[in-house]
Amino acid sequence: MLLRKDQLEASLHEEKKLIEDGKLKEDNPLDLSENFNKLCEACRRGDLKLCQEMITAGVNINARDRFDYTPLILASLCGHYEVVQLLLESGALCERDTFQGERCLYNALNDRIRNLLLSYDYSKSTDPLQPFAAHVTSLLTRDTPKTSDLVVASAGETFHLHKFVLSARSPYFRKKLSTAPETTSWKIPPAIPPQAFGVAMRYVYLGEIPNELGGGPGTGFSDEEILKGLDKISKHLEIRSLWDAILENDDRRLSRQRRTEEVEKGRSQLDAWYTDNVLKHKVIVETEKADEIQWNRDNAIFADVLLRADEPAIIDLTTETSINGTRKSSDGIPIGPLSSNSRSPSTSRAPRQSTLFPVHRAMLLRSDFFLTMFSSGFREAQPTHHLQIISVDCSPQVLEAILTFFYTEKTAFPLDIAIDVLFAADLFLIERLKLKAAVIISTLGNGTMHPHHHHDIESREHAAQEHEPPLPQQAEQEEQEVINIYDIIRAGWLTRVPRLEEFGARYLAHRLESYIDDEDFAELIRESASRIKGRQETDSIELLDDIRYYLSERFRLRFEEAGLEDMMDEETETGAAAGIRGEVTGEREELDDDVSQQQQQQQQQQQLLTSGAVRTLDGEIAGDEFAGDAINFQILLGKIDALLERLMLDA
Repeated sequence: MLLRKDQLEASLHEEKKLIEDGKLKEDNPLDLSENFNKLCEACRRGDLKLCQEMITAGVNINARDRFDYTPLILASLCGHYEVVQLLLESGALCERDTFQGERCLYNALNDRIRNLLLSYDYSKSTDPLQPFAAHVTSLLTRDTPKTSDLVVASAGETFHLHKFVLSARSPYFRKKLSTAPETTSWKIPPAIPPQAFGVAMRYVYLGEIPNELGGGPGTGFSDEEILKGLDKISKHLEIRSLWDAILENDDRRLSRQRRTEEVEKGRSQLDAWYTDNVLKHKVIVETEKADEIQWNRDNAIFADVLLRADEPAIIDLTTETSINGTRKSSDGIPIGPLSSNSRSPSTSRAPRQSTLFPVHRAMLLRSDFFLTMFSSGFREAQPTHHLQIISVDCSPQVLEAILTFFYTEKTAFPLDIAIDVLFAADLFLIERLKLKAAVIISTLGNGTMHPHHHHDIESREHAAQEHEPPLPQQAEQEEQEVINIYDIIRAGWLTRVPRLEEFGARYLAHRLESYIDDEDFAELIRESASRIKGRQETDSIELLDDIRYYLSERFRLRFEEAGLEDMMDEETETGAAAGIRGEVTGEREELDDDVSQQQQQQQQQQQLLTSGAVRTLDGEIAGDEFAGDAINFQILLGKIDALLERLMLDA
């Protein structure tokens, strides 16, 4: 329904008053902090790595700068598709019926970004914690497998609850259960309507407050009595925000804001409880003694299972000396001559260790792997006197990252274990964590690159020849190259994550001159070709197609910035470049092999380089950077064709 002008003005005035009174928060508040400015600058430049770091640091991605721009508007305006995708996946707002949302869509640089913005509706873009909250809420009604450890009885109704959730969310339950952790049942006073307690528990379990409270004829209680019961419960359990949420349930915007705040608050409470209890009570023991650990079921943190992760095994070739002086492994296989100063490392190596985490099956059910395990007749699903120990095939650090995701939805693990987390998430069937790991790899993995990278390589080689130290920014760039792109692409194939395949192709395309002559690169192309079963000569190679696409995009963006798209034509070579190349070639034909003439030639080339000419990948001279890029593009395409010919592949 369209509002009249006076109605719209009254609505805006009321909204402004609510914001000034602190009851309603702005969707896009002004933020002048240093970290927010870093995020905005990263969105302008398309710096995925810095964007991910600022998001992980907790920067409000829906704030606006002093020019009234949000990070999402900046990224879409500057045409950085991957940054826009990252912001949307992290909860950036883009609602069509809001001023900032329409502004973001209008300013999108191209239709690809605009369609991406349109594909993210409110529920998907503004509530990234929804899957987490939905799982916690589902525990109230889940019958199989049984995970509850507290039964609360009311008049004609029984509630099966979880002590760790109650302890994390309610100060009353925290104090009560800390003094009597063995408690298994509790009764509600008869004066409290069971409907009121049910609404309160749904709120504690991060569920939405229903519009209908459940009172009326045939229920035994009126709505007024249920409201009075909710008031008593909110005071008794020390969750006053419950009563405030009920009062604001009629206002859609206030209710939505309250819901978002409460889910975030609940996540923070479970995060604190997980840190202070699960992580604090993890046990680190020698692997040989791990199975001897015993935990009673009536423990203070209400854990009902122990997850065990062993440190990666160190290959230890325990040796013995044979008669002829050679070493032998424990199975008698010779492994080489005995060094005069060799000794067994077993006396100095520390014993292998294992870490056991006391956890709750209720949270492990976020994984279909554990859901199947605990719902079946497997040994792990059977009741025992002590907590069962379940071994998982990953390192303790990776398991801790997975548990942190289960309990808090956080994925702030470092890049050096991201691939291991990816494989573990694939093993445990945690699709959401797989995607999160892929995002971390493709953002912190430095997946974009400046088109002038080959010039940086040339300058580093020249500095090495002149024994000059590299520039600070070059050293920093080299330091960032900490990933093995071949491993990442293969991980994307094995775990079926297209995002990593695309990232790998883009990564290689922006560094192709550094990889094209690598034998490992040739082997990767061969593997990509072999992934097509029954491959025919007319079939393309998917990875190579993607590399060609991103390679053309790399140079095309460079040319479009200067309005020189015609330079991408394969048959065209800049006249200035051709003239200078011909001039240098003519000079070479005229010059003899005399040393003085060589020096003269070098001086002439140096003069050309000083005047703006650049050296291409084949060592020749081009008139300027644009001409050099056009030539380098053709050189790289030619090297791809030569590689295919050498591998005897058609693509």
